[in-house]
Amino acid sequence: MTRVLVLEGPNLNLLGEREPEIYGHQTLRELHDSVTRHADALGIDVSFFQSNHEGALIDRVHERDFDIAIVNAGGLTHTSVSLRDALLAVDRPFIEVHLTDPSKREAFRKVNYLADIAVESIVGHGPKGYFMALDAVPGHLADAGANPAGGR
Repeated sequence: MTRVLVLEGPNLNLLGEREPEIYGHQTLRELHDSVTRHADALGIDVSFFQSNHEGALIDRVHERDFDIAIVNAGGLTHTSVSLRDALLAVDRPFIEVHLTDPSKREAFRKVNYLADIAVESIVGHGPKGYFMALDAVPGHLADAGANPAGGR
């Protein structure tokens, strides 16, 4: 069974409360419940890890107990060379997901340390982006099988 890690960065634990006009009213737990149901229907084993601490996210990636990741790094997208390096080091493909489109927001959000190493970036679709990423997993794993570097 395909193992997918959903890795989520700082402040995503506040979904549903933090700036609902931007991020919506769905809580992280509700999102995870919906994603789990969708993954089950696809025959995918999904696990979740959210942290507000960069090092904890890096340590989780280093566990390498997943075939592919779905990464919503939050604000670390724009600041963390270390998370980028960890994602490269473990040699697992990942799909970048953002609820909003960072390129259409504040100028500092236009910097993205992950997009060029992700096998796909899904931005601006709200929670639906997680489902789109799950639906794309089989194709990206097939590509990674043909290219051991994860299709990057």
